[in-house]
Amino acid sequence: MREVHAAAGIGALVLADGDRRAREATAVSLRRAGFTTIDVGTGAEALRAVDEGDVRLVLLEVDLPDMTGYEVCHELRQDGRADPAVVFLSGIRTEPLDRVAGLLLGADDFIVKPFDANELIARVRRFISRRPTLRPTTESGLHLSLTEREQEVLSLLAEGARPKEVAQQLSISPKTVGTHIQNLLGKLGVHSRAELVAQAYMLGLVGLPAAARERKEITLLGS
Repeated sequence: MREVHAAAGIGALVLADGDRRAREATAVSLRRAGFTTIDVGTGAEALRAVDEGDVRLVLLEVDLPDMTGYEVCHELRQDGRADPAVVFLSGIRTEPLDRVAGLLLGADDFIVKPFDANELIARVRRFISRRPTLRPTTESGLHLSLTEREQEVLSLLAEGARPKEVAQQLSISPKTVGTHIQNLLGKLGVHSRAELVAQAYMLGLVGLPAAARERKEITLLGS
Protein backbone atom coordinates (compact mmCIF):
# COMPACT_ATOMS: atom_id res chain seq x y z
CA MET A 1 0.00 0.00 0.00
CA ARG A 2 1.53 3.28 -1.05
CA GLU A 3 1.39 6.54 0.86
CA VAL A 4 1.31 9.89 -0.93
CA HIS A 5 2.47 12.95 0.95
CA ALA A 6 1.98 16.34 -0.71
CA ALA A 7 4.36 19.14 0.16
CA ALA A 8 5.47 22.40 -1.38
CA GLY A 9 5.60 21.07 -4.90
CA ILE A 10 9.34 21.22 -5.70
CA GLY A 11 8.94 17.88 -7.41
CA ALA A 12 7.27 14.48 -6.97
CA LEU A 13 9.46 11.51 -6.12
CA VAL A 14 8.96 7.84 -5.29
CA LEU A 15 10.61 6.40 -2.19
CA ALA A 16 10.77 2.59 -2.29
CA ASP A 17 12.04 0.82 0.84
CA GLY A 18 10.79 -2.39 2.41
CA ASP A 19 11.87 -1.20 5.87
CA ARG A 20 8.87 0.83 6.98
CA ARG A 21 10.68 2.68 9.77
CA ALA A 22 13.59 3.67 7.52
CA ARG A 23 11.16 4.68 4.77
CA GLU A 24 9.11 6.87 7.12
CA ALA A 25 12.21 8.57 8.53
CA THR A 26 13.51 9.36 5.04
CA ALA A 27 10.09 10.57 3.89
CA VAL A 28 9.85 12.99 6.82
CA SER A 29 13.18 14.57 5.85
CA LEU A 30 12.12 14.89 2.24
CA ARG A 31 8.74 16.43 3.07
CA ARG A 32 10.34 18.95 5.41
CA ALA A 33 12.51 20.01 2.47
CA GLY A 34 9.36 20.64 0.40
CA PHE A 35 9.09 17.49 -1.71
CA THR A 36 5.97 15.50 -2.52
CA THR A 37 6.72 11.85 -1.78
CA ILE A 38 5.03 8.63 -2.83
CA ASP A 39 6.15 6.05 -0.27
CA VAL A 40 6.03 2.37 -1.25
CA GLY A 41 7.39 -0.88 0.13
CA THR A 42 7.90 -2.98 -3.00
CA GLY A 43 9.41 -2.76 -6.46
CA ALA A 44 6.08 -3.43 -8.15
CA GLU A 45 4.49 -0.50 -6.31
CA ALA A 46 7.38 1.73 -7.34
CA LEU A 47 6.95 0.84 -11.02
CA ARG A 48 3.20 1.39 -10.80
CA ALA A 49 3.66 4.78 -9.13
CA VAL A 50 6.01 5.93 -11.92
CA ASP A 51 3.58 4.76 -14.61
CA GLU A 52 0.64 6.49 -12.97
CA GLY A 53 2.13 9.88 -12.12
CA ASP A 54 4.55 12.64 -13.02
CA VAL A 55 7.54 11.35 -11.06
CA ARG A 56 10.83 13.23 -11.28
CA LEU A 57 13.02 10.93 -9.18
CA VAL A 58 12.95 7.42 -7.69
CA LEU A 59 14.83 6.59 -4.49
CA LEU A 60 15.34 2.82 -4.48
CA GLU A 61 16.52 0.52 -1.73
CA VAL A 62 18.52 -2.21 -3.50
CA ASP A 63 16.98 -4.99 -1.40
CA LEU A 64 13.18 -4.93 -1.78
CA PRO A 65 10.75 -7.69 -0.72
CA ASP A 66 9.61 -8.69 -4.22
CA MET A 67 12.56 -7.83 -6.49
CA THR A 68 15.89 -6.06 -6.37
CA GLY A 69 16.23 -2.35 -6.91
CA TYR A 70 18.45 -3.25 -9.85
CA GLU A 71 15.51 -4.98 -11.52
CA VAL A 72 13.31 -1.95 -10.89
CA CYS A 73 15.94 0.33 -12.39
CA HIS A 74 16.24 -1.95 -15.42
CA GLU A 75 12.48 -1.82 -15.95
CA LEU A 76 12.41 1.96 -15.62
CA ARG A 77 15.07 2.29 -18.31
CA GLN A 78 13.22 0.18 -20.86
CA ASP A 79 11.87 1.85 -23.99
CA GLY A 80 8.43 3.33 -23.63
CA ARG A 81 8.60 3.98 -19.88
CA ALA A 82 9.02 7.26 -18.07
CA ASP A 83 12.58 8.39 -17.47
CA PRO A 84 12.93 9.75 -13.93
CA ALA A 85 16.28 10.07 -12.22
CA VAL A 86 17.11 6.96 -10.20
CA VAL A 87 19.10 6.99 -6.96
CA PHE A 88 19.92 3.78 -5.10
CA LEU A 89 19.97 3.56 -1.31
CA SER A 90 21.55 0.64 0.54
CA GLY A 91 23.16 -0.34 3.80
CA ILE A 92 23.90 -3.89 2.59
CA ARG A 93 24.97 -3.57 -1.05
CA THR A 94 27.82 -1.16 -0.37
CA GLU A 95 30.82 -2.66 -2.17
CA PRO A 96 32.29 -0.78 -5.17
CA LEU A 97 31.04 -3.56 -7.47
CA ASP A 98 27.49 -3.07 -6.20
CA ARG A 99 27.64 0.67 -6.77
CA VAL A 100 29.17 0.38 -10.23
CA ALA A 101 26.57 -2.22 -11.21
CA GLY A 102 23.80 0.16 -10.23
CA LEU A 103 25.32 2.99 -12.24
CA LEU A 104 25.81 0.81 -15.28
CA LEU A 105 22.16 -0.22 -15.09
CA GLY A 106 21.24 3.42 -15.57
CA ALA A 107 21.10 4.86 -12.05
CA ASP A 108 22.19 8.45 -11.53
CA ASP A 109 23.62 8.03 -8.04
CA PHE A 110 24.15 5.53 -5.20
CA ILE A 111 23.87 6.58 -1.55
CA VAL A 112 25.15 4.30 1.20
CA LYS A 113 23.18 3.99 4.45
CA PRO A 114 23.32 5.41 7.02
CA PHE A 115 23.36 8.79 5.34
CA ASP A 116 23.10 12.36 6.56
CA ALA A 117 19.65 13.81 5.85
CA ASN A 118 21.11 17.09 4.62
CA GLU A 119 23.34 15.28 2.14
CA LEU A 120 20.37 13.29 0.86
CA ILE A 121 18.35 16.49 0.34
CA ALA A 122 21.25 18.14 -1.48
CA ARG A 123 21.60 15.20 -3.86
CA VAL A 124 17.87 14.99 -4.48
CA ARG A 125 17.68 18.71 -5.26
CA ARG A 126 20.50 18.31 -7.76
CA PHE A 127 18.64 15.70 -9.77
CA ILE A 128 15.23 17.33 -9.44
CA SER A 129 16.56 20.65 -10.73
CA ARG A 130 18.86 18.98 -13.30
CA ARG A 131 21.62 21.46 -12.48
CA PRO A 132 25.11 19.92 -12.46
CA THR A 133 27.19 20.97 -9.47
CA LEU A 134 30.60 19.64 -10.39
CA ARG A 135 33.47 22.02 -10.89
CA PRO A 136 36.13 21.75 -13.59
CA THR A 137 39.20 19.91 -12.38
CA THR A 138 41.70 20.74 -15.11
CA GLU A 139 43.45 23.22 -12.82
CA SER A 140 44.22 20.43 -10.36
CA GLY A 141 46.38 18.66 -12.91
CA LEU A 142 43.89 16.21 -14.43
CA HIS A 143 45.45 14.35 -17.37
CA LEU A 144 42.98 12.77 -19.76
CA SER A 145 43.77 10.34 -22.51
CA LEU A 146 40.49 9.12 -23.99
CA THR A 147 40.47 6.53 -26.74
CA GLU A 148 38.43 7.20 -29.85
CA ARG A 149 35.80 4.71 -28.72
CA GLU A 150 35.59 6.25 -25.24
CA GLN A 151 35.05 9.67 -26.85
CA GLU A 152 32.24 8.24 -28.99
CA VAL A 153 30.57 6.64 -25.96
CA LEU A 154 30.94 9.85 -23.95
CA SER A 155 29.46 11.97 -26.73
CA LEU A 156 26.43 9.69 -27.07
CA LEU A 157 25.85 9.68 -23.30
CA ALA A 158 26.00 13.48 -23.32
CA GLU A 159 23.33 13.50 -26.04
CA GLY A 160 21.04 11.52 -23.73
CA ALA A 161 21.53 8.01 -25.11
CA ARG A 162 21.22 5.11 -22.69
CA PRO A 163 23.90 2.40 -22.63
CA LYS A 164 21.68 0.07 -24.70
CA GLU A 165 21.21 2.77 -27.33
CA VAL A 166 24.94 3.51 -27.32
CA ALA A 167 25.61 -0.17 -28.01
CA GLN A 168 23.16 -0.17 -30.91
CA GLN A 169 24.52 3.00 -32.47
CA LEU A 170 28.15 1.88 -32.23
CA SER A 171 27.41 -1.77 -33.11
CA ILE A 172 29.09 -3.10 -29.98
CA SER A 173 27.79 -5.19 -27.10
CA PRO A 174 26.15 -3.64 -24.00
CA LYS A 175 28.91 -5.30 -21.95
CA THR A 176 31.55 -3.43 -23.95
CA VAL A 177 29.66 -0.18 -23.42
CA GLY A 178 29.63 -0.91 -19.69
CA THR A 179 33.39 -1.39 -19.73
CA HIS A 180 33.89 1.93 -21.51
CA ILE A 181 31.63 3.68 -19.00
CA GLN A 182 33.61 2.19 -16.11
CA ASN A 183 36.83 3.47 -17.67
CA LEU A 184 35.35 6.92 -18.23
CA LEU A 185 34.11 7.14 -14.65
CA GLY A 186 37.61 6.38 -13.45
CA LYS A 187 39.38 8.76 -15.83
CA LEU A 188 37.13 11.71 -15.04
CA GLY A 189 37.05 10.92 -11.32
CA VAL A 190 33.26 10.76 -10.97
CA HIS A 191 30.78 8.23 -9.62
CA SER A 192 27.67 8.41 -11.79
CA ARG A 193 26.62 8.86 -15.40
CA ALA A 194 25.05 12.19 -14.51
CA GLU A 195 28.31 13.40 -12.99
CA LEU A 196 30.23 11.97 -15.95
CA VAL A 197 28.23 13.99 -18.47
CA ALA A 198 28.39 17.15 -16.35
CA GLN A 199 32.15 16.86 -15.98
CA ALA A 200 32.57 16.18 -19.70
CA TYR A 201 30.71 19.41 -20.55
CA MET A 202 32.74 21.39 -18.04
CA LEU A 203 35.99 20.04 -19.47
CA GLY A 204 34.84 20.81 -23.00
CA LEU A 205 35.04 17.17 -24.08
CA VAL A 206 31.48 17.27 -25.44
CA GLY A 207 29.25 20.02 -26.73
CA LEU A 208 32.02 21.71 -28.68
CA PRO A 209 32.66 21.93 -32.42
CA ALA A 210 35.00 19.14 -33.53
CA ALA A 211 37.99 21.43 -34.06
CA ALA A 212 37.60 23.07 -30.67
CA ARG A 213 37.26 19.68 -28.99
CA GLU A 214 40.45 18.45 -30.63
CA ARG A 215 42.32 21.53 -29.39
CA LYS A 216 40.96 20.92 -25.89
CA GLU A 217 42.13 17.30 -25.91
CA ILE A 218 45.59 18.31 -27.12
CA THR A 219 45.84 20.86 -24.31
CA LEU A 220 44.81 18.30 -21.69
CA LEU A 221 47.23 15.68 -22.96
CA GLY A 222 50.08 18.19 -23.05
CA SER A 223 49.42 19.73 -19.65
